Amino acid sequence: MRVPVKLLGFVFWLLFFNCAQSQDCLREDIKYENTEPAVKASYSDGETVKLYCMTGFTGVYRLKCEEGTWDTIVERKCAEKKCSHPGDTPNGDFKLTAGSEFVFGATVLYTCKKGFEMTSRINQRTCRAQGWDNTVPVCEAVKCPAIRTNAFVNASGNTEEGSYGDVIHFECVSADKKIDGSSDIHCTETGEWSDSVPTCKEITCAAPVISNGFVVEPVQEYQKDAILKYRCSPGFKAREGIPRCAKFGWTLNPECDEVTCELKSRFGVEKINPEGKTIFRGGESVEITCAERYWIFGTKETIRSFTCQENGEWDHQPVCEGKCGLPPNVDFADTTEMTKREYNSGERVEYICFNKYTLVQSHPYSKYLTCEDGEWRGNIKCLKPCSVSVELMDERGIELRWGGREKIILPHWDRITFSCKSGKSSIGSGLTQTCNDGVMNLPLCE
Repeated sequence: MRVPVKLLGFVFWLLFFNCAQSQDCLREDIKYENTEPAVKASYSDGETVKLYCMTGFTGVYRLKCEEGTWDTIVERKCAEKKCSHPGDTPNGDFKLTAGSEFVFGATVLYTCKKGFEMTSRINQRTCRAQGWDNTVPVCEAVKCPAIRTNAFVNASGNTEEGSYGDVIHFECVSADKKIDGSSDIHCTETGEWSDSVPTCKEITCAAPVISNGFVVEPVQEYQKDAILKYRCSPGFKAREGIPRCAKFGWTLNPECDEVTCELKSRFGVEKINPEGKTIFRGGESVEITCAERYWIFGTKETIRSFTCQENGEWDHQPVCEGKCGLPPNVDFADTTEMTKREYNSGERVEYICFNKYTLVQSHPYSKYLTCEDGEWRGNIKCLKPCSVSVELMDERGIELRWGGREKIILPHWDRITFSCKSGKSSIGSGLTQTCNDGVMNLPLCE
């Protein structure tokens, strides 16, 4: 009987131990992300534990062991620490090379703009637990070496230390010399000048190659102010002007233009052969037929051929001019001479206004009508005088100072001053009035 009792006691002890063991909470059952491991492997019932976030994360957890199970008392999830803006660098840019936010572990890479170079040793910053590491990189303008010229060349600009984009302009000291090379160079993004420093040389010009022409007595080089003589091939003509050798080459580009004549006017023309063509080369011809009542300019012909000459002029003016009939009547005017039944283009007729009528003279030929292309052209206008009757003046209380006359006549723009009869004064219009193309207001005296 004693052995079974001992065995039974051992079984009870083992069961008690297992029950006590089952009330503990284990570290391995904690499943939160980005946290540091708990200090102990297991915790007794009722114990609490505080979990800290891994480096670069913020948050906290407080857990309590409740009968073998973890109960969350405080839960602030571990999130990546955020960094402020990494900082801009003048004349440079940056971009994120990892991630899309300024959080723990993110890295920004700085680059300089065109024409600038980084003087900092490190070109990137990373978001750490304490914030951004390193300092904001610095970009400075690319520099070009100093410019040195000889005594014959003047240089303007920052010649001692050029920065990217700076321009140096060169000119020769002597007006009789010209720059041999580039007159302007600029500092490039690589820190080198775009071209070498030029020198000065004597002003010379080379004989040009002239299309449809040739140089007369050419030489290898022409000195300053030398004149270029050239001729054009048949059917071509030289441009106006004389080419001279100057600082920047020939003052006039020596070229030969094709000789052409233009048929400009079709007024009074009935037919052109060949039809539709208006530009003709030297030696080509055109036939023109004038319409009824029109003749070839300066002739009695109605049809004629015209040839374009080598100098670009027609052998005769290809124009049809019209005849004009009797000159027209003009109000309050007449011609100063006997008129003809027919007038040639260009002829004119003079008119004179009737007595007391005034001619409007807007230009020297205001008194003429001219025959142009079969039509009378011009603008003649005669302004009417003013007529004031003595009877009307008497009715309006105006003193009569023109005895023996029934009325007074005043030309356009003439002025007259009236007087009221004794004991009367004017009302309304003033006593001094001006004739305006037949219209004049009389004062009223009461």
